[in-house]
Amino acid sequence: MHELGIAMRVIDLAVESSAGARVSRIVLEVGKLATVLPDALRFCFAAAAEGTAAEGAQLDIVEVPGMARCRECGGSVELSRPFGRCSCGNSDLEWLSGDELRIREMEVV
Repeated sequence: MHELGIAMRVIDLAVESSAGARVSRIVLEVGKLATVLPDALRFCFAAAAEGTAAEGAQLDIVEVPGMARCRECGGSVELSRPFGRCSCGNSDLEWLSGDELRIREMEVV
């Protein structure tokens, strides 16, 4: 479960950036194509935060939809997994969004 490693890294970054203050909330953007399970990440986050300045912090996850452009016709394609097909039948797609994994904001007290 790589979500534990992700949760630990997010907590490390947040605690490092908080300069010793308690972290009360983290908003994380997770793309639909990032192969991260939001529920597993929430579970791991709570466990990984124990004993840190982020213990008890609220984790809000904003899921970013996967979007791609067809290289054949230029059409937009929404993706829920890392592959798809344009309405023109082409599967040669350029990813535009959906693989994000970043801290959007955090609150400290």
